[in-house]
Amino acid sequence: MSFLGKLFGKKEKETLDQGLEKTKQGFFERISKVIIGKTSVDDEVLDQLEEALIGADVGVDTTLAIIEKIQERVKKDKYLSTSELNNILQAEIANLLVDAPVDQMGFVPPPNKKPFVILVVGVNGVGKTTTIGKLAHHYKVAGNEVILGAADTFRAAAVDQLTIWSERVGVNIVKQNMGSDPSAVAFDTIQSAIAKNADVVLIDTAGRLHNKAHLMDELNKIKRVIQKQLPEAPHEVLLVLDGSTGQNALEQAKQFMAVTNVNALAITKLDGTAKGGVVLAIAHQCKIPVKYIGVGEQINDLLLFDKTEFVDSLFSLNK
Repeated sequence: MSFLGKLFGKKEKETLDQGLEKTKQGFFERISKVIIGKTSVDDEVLDQLEEALIGADVGVDTTLAIIEKIQERVKKDKYLSTSELNNILQAEIANLLVDAPVDQMGFVPPPNKKPFVILVVGVNGVGKTTTIGKLAHHYKVAGNEVILGAADTFRAAAVDQLTIWSERVGVNIVKQNMGSDPSAVAFDTIQSAIAKNADVVLIDTAGRLHNKAHLMDELNKIKRVIQKQLPEAPHEVLLVLDGSTGQNALEQAKQFMAVTNVNALAITKLDGTAKGGVVLAIAHQCKIPVKYIGVGEQINDLLLFDKTEFVDSLFSLNK
């Protein structure tokens, strides 16, 4: 059992299975068509598997990495049955996914990082504010004192939304007027968190990508003011991506990685799409751990990402 096994119970597994229904139907059906009526893995099977994986939004580079591993196995074993292919495919896909650092798993912040500061980044419309609200809920339920910082002062709706979430979850929020300097909001949030002896700080940021230089300047400024009070913070820069946009989400990840040091990912809206295979492409190509996935609208539908359970769900159509 993985480290997350203790945190990933039957209820979470059911939520994951339901949330990935559309993805796994597409994924499983494509893979099944490749091996139906075949007994051994040959070049034709591998070519069809390559097409199936690309069609499932796994992406070209990631698909080629998987195929290469299977080819190595075929070469080594001389003979590979199609029944073995399924197990090898699951294992190779799991191997591509990066594990989160052990001290940053679950909703228990590391004891030596108090307050644990999470800077949340991502373009507008990916579910950033909702993700922050759900994270606040999970951290609070786990017994933490949580403070939100509304540093997306560019959109009035973002501050209003975050305020609603703070009331719903029952946590404090630090905010200023529309158009205020985002770094000033971040500074006040950290100051408040230290004064209140808070455990976790979640700071929302503006999601503009049309001006990379401006975005970089803004995020760097926010980091600098945070570090005036907490030199090691932010401890986590969490990039939120919309899984339903498929390969576009991968492009967004690359753009954000170019402007700031993202070290964790949350992939949302996987319940309404058949493009969940993009999780594999993003995790593999970005070499950053996926920490959370959103598989529904309910407050508990933001799940800790367990790569073993995720791959198991992809390959289990009727469990």
